[in-house]
Amino acid sequence: MTNKNYQLLEIDNAAPIKMWTEGVPVEADARAQLINTARMPFIYKHLAVMPDVHLGKGSTIGSVIPTHKAIIPAAVGVDIGCGMIACKTTLSAKDLPDNLAPLRAAIEQAVPHGRTSTRSGRDKGAWGDRPPALVDEAWKSLQGVFNEITADYPQLIKTNQHKHLGTLGTGNHFIEICLDEQDTVWIMLHSGSRGVGNAIGTLFIELAKKDMHQHLCNIPDQDLAYFEEGSKYFGDYVKAVGWGQKFAKTNREIMMQHVIDAMRKIISKPFQTHLEAVNCHHNYVQKEQHFGEEVYITRKGAVSAKKGELGIIPGSMGARSFIVRGLGNEDSFSSCSHGAGRTMSRTKAKKLFSLEDQILATQGVECRKDADVIDEIPMAYKDIDAVMHAQKDLVEIVYTLKQVVCVKG
Repeated sequence: MTNKNYQLLEIDNAAPIKMWTEGVPVEADARAQLINTARMPFIYKHLAVMPDVHLGKGSTIGSVIPTHKAIIPAAVGVDIGCGMIACKTTLSAKDLPDNLAPLRAAIEQAVPHGRTSTRSGRDKGAWGDRPPALVDEAWKSLQGVFNEITADYPQLIKTNQHKHLGTLGTGNHFIEICLDEQDTVWIMLHSGSRGVGNAIGTLFIELAKKDMHQHLCNIPDQDLAYFEEGSKYFGDYVKAVGWGQKFAKTNREIMMQHVIDAMRKIISKPFQTHLEAVNCHHNYVQKEQHFGEEVYITRKGAVSAKKGELGIIPGSMGARSFIVRGLGNEDSFSSCSHGAGRTMSRTKAKKLFSLEDQILATQGVECRKDADVIDEIPMAYKDIDAVMHAQKDLVEIVYTLKQVVCVKG
């Protein structure tokens, strides 16, 4: 292993692995998973590993997987197009109410979040029978291609799509009101393609596994099952995943507008937004030009960081987040981390930490403080400052944000 801003891991019969992990832990299982991915025959040049790397399904979260004429659906994952949106406002800290609880309540009322899985009760994480006008209008721009996809894959018709557009979801998805170093107010949120993206991802992962089995392919992990360009499902997957990514981006834009509307009900001072705005995926695949060749780049828990491009790297609940500018480092395929990265499973975090720990770790933040969010405690994540230091040649920090309100799914 040698140093050149990244650590280089070279294994027999595998593509090189370039790791931006100096000063941050990398679990043994994640390292083994990286080696499995690097052994796939169509990896282009090398894998690029971000400092938030940790175990995922098939391949690690926090990795950039360049492929030549092939795509691994499980590497893209089931939260297709998951990502972040943030915008700077003309408000400052002094314009916020002293008691932030009504602001959090207004946001929670404006954006469906969480989930209820009861047979009789309505899912609180979805719109009811009458989604808002903004959702209906946005769905019109998505419906045509969705109808084309479902003509070939009718099992996707009865998924949560229209009624999930403009909703947050669960897990580590969140909406935050933050302050930067100048006490300027920012709005930031994290979500993806919701139920329909999950259904698309799950369907094509299973089709890839079935395809591999039929062709008796020898792969190190069945979750690395792939589609080759020109194969039966390849074009269908590219179309469906592209639609899922558009759904996710639109989903974030609708939520942002509803959050702004909710803020205007609580904050009497007139304000503008989107002075500086970012809407970026961190679970997606697209064609890009690298080292003189057009290839597929799968960012599984990674953000595009082309030279001058703005991105978002959130810390954990209670920690700092960053608006960054890409440095266009070609060794990383112009990418950076998508967050802090977990150091332990949700189950382990719930066993290890108490509600008192959670309350202490989120002091000064208006947020849920109950047993159901212990798995999102900051100590279950890597140190965001160490993560940022490890990728100092990938991005520069433009703004440092600290949340004052956090809504969790």
